[in-house]
Amino acid sequence: MIFTRDRIGPTAHYTGYVWARNGLSHSELATAEGRILFDSLQPTMLASRGLGGPTLEEYLLARHRAIDAALSRGIEAGEIGQVIEIAAGLSPRGWRFASRYGNRITYVETDLPAMVARKRDALERIGALDEHHLVVELDALKAVGPASLREVASGLDPDRGLAIITEGLLNYLGTDLVVDMWERFAAVLKRFPHGLYLSDVHLRDLQPAYVRVFRTALAVFVRGEVTLHFDSARQAAGQLAACGFDHAEVLRASELGERGLPPDDGGRLVHIIEASTSRSQ
Repeated sequence: MIFTRDRIGPTAHYTGYVWARNGLSHSELATAEGRILFDSLQPTMLASRGLGGPTLEEYLLARHRAIDAALSRGIEAGEIGQVIEIAAGLSPRGWRFASRYGNRITYVETDLPAMVARKRDALERIGALDEHHLVVELDALKAVGPASLREVASGLDPDRGLAIITEGLLNYLGTDLVVDMWERFAAVLKRFPHGLYLSDVHLRDLQPAYVRVFRTALAVFVRGEVTLHFDSARQAAGQLAACGFDHAEVLRASELGERGLPPDDGGRLVHIIEASTSRSQ
């Protein structure tokens, strides 16, 4: 599957609008395009709701809050002091976490060139960018050289823990590309004392009627097929281990309730990866 700027665009606008309308974002990160997309998908969301499923808005909020909760735990535990968010789009997470933690963390938001320019402009209008909050170009599929993860990570402090986040990215990519990417993530994270990888992932073992409607909506939303890479959480965790992570688990967002995240309808459908590494000796 080809990873292109055109396919990422609608997702960034829609999610940016959802986060802003739910009080998670700054108005500078919401767009008119996002509102139009949100309104256009409402009939399909009502169909999902009628079948007992969540709306796309509920799904996105559960996904975002679950990743937030996991990242906060890593920072509060003193294990994570640096973050690279890949394909960050118009996500408010960098702005919120940089505001919350100040110089306790360095937050690097990354994306392809057009989105980097747009995001940097928005954050400059907010007055949010400094040496602890950066926006840089990164191509998730590039192994080496400028704009690769290896290159971006090389500029970070090797003695502080690093988290890598991919929210909403995996379902754009074929399984082979995801596996290659995970191998690169594990290799980079092992250069730091603590490594943490956080992401959502779609699984094949969830196929009731409302999920089929929901997947159809997602496919329209991303202008292409939504790829299901693994049959189960156990299989996904096993693949992460095979890619070099020392520990990996895949949980429903609703299962994170015992860790301080309240369950909701979207949490039934969202699965979150938490995979970790320790520095290679």
